[in-house]
Amino acid sequence: MEFRNDKKIDTTIKYVYYLISVILCLFLILLTNRILSDLGQSATYPNQANLGNKAVTDSLAAIQKSIGFEIERYESKAAQLQKNVDLAEKNYQDAKASFDNWLLTRAVLDDPSKDKAVIDRTEALDNYFNIRQNWNKEAFKIQDTISIWNAKMTAINDQIYIENEQTTRLFNAEVQSYDLKVFLIRLLFILPILLLGIYFYLKFRNHKYWPLFFGFTLFSLYAFFIGLVPYLPSYGGYVRSTVGILMSLLGGYYAINKIRTYLEQRKVELQKSTEERAQKVGSDIAFKAYEQHICPSCGKDFMFKNWTLAKQTPNDAGFIVSNFCRQCGFELYKNCAQCGEKHFAHLPYCSGCGVANERKA
Repeated sequence: MEFRNDKKIDTTIKYVYYLISVILCLFLILLTNRILSDLGQSATYPNQANLGNKAVTDSLAAIQKSIGFEIERYESKAAQLQKNVDLAEKNYQDAKASFDNWLLTRAVLDDPSKDKAVIDRTEALDNYFNIRQNWNKEAFKIQDTISIWNAKMTAINDQIYIENEQTTRLFNAEVQSYDLKVFLIRLLFILPILLLGIYFYLKFRNHKYWPLFFGFTLFSLYAFFIGLVPYLPSYGGYVRSTVGILMSLLGGYYAINKIRTYLEQRKVELQKSTEERAQKVGSDIAFKAYEQHICPSCGKDFMFKNWTLAKQTPNDAGFIVSNFCRQCGFELYKNCAQCGEKHFAHLPYCSGCGVANERKA
């Protein structure tokens, strides 16, 4: 007879089943991510250029362009005038320096015949001064005109800013509407998958093809709780918070009811006789309970310290098992009717002689 390690085989089979579930789940996730991305094209993304009062913005843009042209033209004139002012200033300074030198020479020579020349030179110097003053006046006028046009440009820019702000608000509202619409479309696609996954888990978790159903359930949970997160509209975090609160309330309500129902059922179950409870203990449950030394009826540990042995050998306190559960009174060990050997009462066969357990036969 070929030797078999059933425990290793069972563990390997379990890993293979879970591997099948994970592989199916991964490929379903890849497919769904692609579908969710494509569903984003099911609605038209808003175009900011089509929003707002186009006639008003076009008119303001035209006025802005016209004012900008005028400012450019006058700034060009101002630049040319500044050159003329600089040239006039230079001519005046040169003439004044020449005149001052000439006056100094005349004072040294003290020549009265030069009086007319003094008058002529003074008149020429005054002429340069007047030219400089006239160019300065023109330059000031141009600067005043540029200031007026700049004020008009500022007013137009303020109006354009107000229009752009209003357009931006409209665009943001359209984007939020688009995000919500696309999210609802994706939700309509994902929600049936989640419900189907929950149904599969509740109805087929003990089916012979349970790894496939379990893989789909894992995928449905990922698709709803993780796959939809990047597409969930935020609205400043209100939607995410509201969804989280609702899910917490619903999940908490469901979990609390399940726990309370389970505890009530356990309470009623523990009130039944040992024989009635024993009939509901299957082989799988019995093996797990035996290996983990817990009562198959109430789940409490049935091993306890042997305090007498502990006092004799305090460094190596032993453990013993009880024939009945200290918590619920459930029978755990009994003597075999065939060989008298004590064995776990809920396993299929006696560990002493191999005869079928009378309750499991």
